[in-house]
Amino acid sequence: MNSLLATLRAALRPADSGGTASTASMTPPKPVAGPADGPRRHSPSTVEELELELLLEAAFQVYGYDYRGYQRDVVTRRVQAAMKQLSLATISELQARVLHDPHAWNALLRELSVEPASMFDDASEVSLLRMSLGVCLHGAALPRVWLADCAGAQQAWTLAILLEQEQLGARTEIYATVSSDALLAEAQAASLPMARLGELQANYVRSGGLGKLLDYFEVSGDGLHAALLPQLRSRITWAQYNLVTDASFNEFQMIFGRRTLPDFGPALRQRVLRLFDDSLAQSGLLVLDRPLELDDPMAVHYKPVFPQQPWYKRVA
Repeated sequence: MNSLLATLRAALRPADSGGTASTASMTPPKPVAGPADGPRRHSPSTVEELELELLLEAAFQVYGYDYRGYQRDVVTRRVQAAMKQLSLATISELQARVLHDPHAWNALLRELSVEPASMFDDASEVSLLRMSLGVCLHGAALPRVWLADCAGAQQAWTLAILLEQEQLGARTEIYATVSSDALLAEAQAASLPMARLGELQANYVRSGGLGKLLDYFEVSGDGLHAALLPQLRSRITWAQYNLVTDASFNEFQMIFGRRTLPDFGPALRQRVLRLFDDSLAQSGLLVLDRPLELDDPMAVHYKPVFPQQPWYKRVA
């Protein structure tokens, strides 16, 4: 354990201090260009901040998940939630558990991931989608939509139903990516609990839906769960993908990053926006969490679609 701490402390040493991180006690993942490279972004000033830096470095070095560029207030809140769940008093205790207990690592990873969405939980987003899907996708021969760091199965189901209602479901592919294999398995195995049907039907109606939400599902024999209709389910491609380290993997007519971008610090946010820019087709739609800065070099590529909303059409 002492050798591990020495390795992590060395990795956190500022670049101009002359220190070099030892790799004797672990084999780091292949370096990836981007905000994770270069000088450290944070200089711990308290024991707890140092503990957090060590934990994030351990997660990167041991598991290959890089949360070092995330907003510190977001990470701190979610780490504290993991500590509470595991009944641990300090971040150092959490780090020890994470390094040696896969259950603890999965608990932390789940807390650090995008909060799961409920179907039709954002009426304003659904309204904007209804107005833009046809305009954005009808001109493409085989439209592709990317839910980047998808907020769980129900976000993907919502989009699949909206596409079906716009007569786009049969030819549009939804790529729903999540940050870990555990989240991927959960999403692929997810079903709709019938006990929540009333709540989700209310969401559906509130967001402008007509008829019954259940018309898009098959109810299980015991009446306790429902699965998305096979013809809708077949249009969703689930995959594990890391926004922090992975490269562009396809061209899309629409990219959703609204739910994950608020977690990112400035450098990481710019890295992900460049990734989206590399992946969006001409005239494609980019959905963000907040407006692009006027001095952002990519801003000239985009034109707002709706007033006061960070929904953009690519124009260059």
